[in-house]
Amino acid sequence: MINCSIYERILKRFDEDGDGKPSPSELRRCVETIGEVLLMEEAQEVVESMDSDGDGLVGLEEFVGWMEREGEERKMEALREAFRMYETEGSECITPKSLKRMLSRLGESRSVEDCSVMIRQFDVNGDGVLSFDEFKLMML
Repeated sequence: MINCSIYERILKRFDEDGDGKPSPSELRRCVETIGEVLLMEEAQEVVESMDSDGDGLVGLEEFVGWMEREGEERKMEALREAFRMYETEGSECITPKSLKRMLSRLGESRSVEDCSVMIRQFDVNGDGVLSFDEFKLMML
C-alpha cells in the first residue's frame, strides 16, 4: 500500500482552489496541463466513480479508497491471467497434468504425482484440482 501522504500530494495537484476536494473542472484542467484532452463529461464520470458521499467532488478518503480498489482490480486480473496459463482449457481448474505441463514449459521437470502433492497443499475442498479461489489463496 502506498503511503497516504503520496495520495495527498497527488490530490492537491488537482485541487486548484485549495478546498481539499477537486472538482471535475479542476481534474480536466490538470489533465490538460500534461497535454492530454479530457472532456467535461469524462471528468464528471471519473469524479462520480470516486465520489462516495455524493458531493460531486473527490475527498482524500474517496481518492485513497478508489486508488486501492483500482490496485486490487489490477492484481486480480493479473492473477486471473496467471491462472489461465495453468488451467486445462475449458476446465476452469488446475489439474496435476496441467500444472506439470506448465512447469515443464517453465523449465522445471516434475512428475504428475509431485504436482498432485503441490495441489493438495492448497486444495481446500479436496477435489484434487485448484479452482481460481484456491489458486488465489495460494498466490496471496
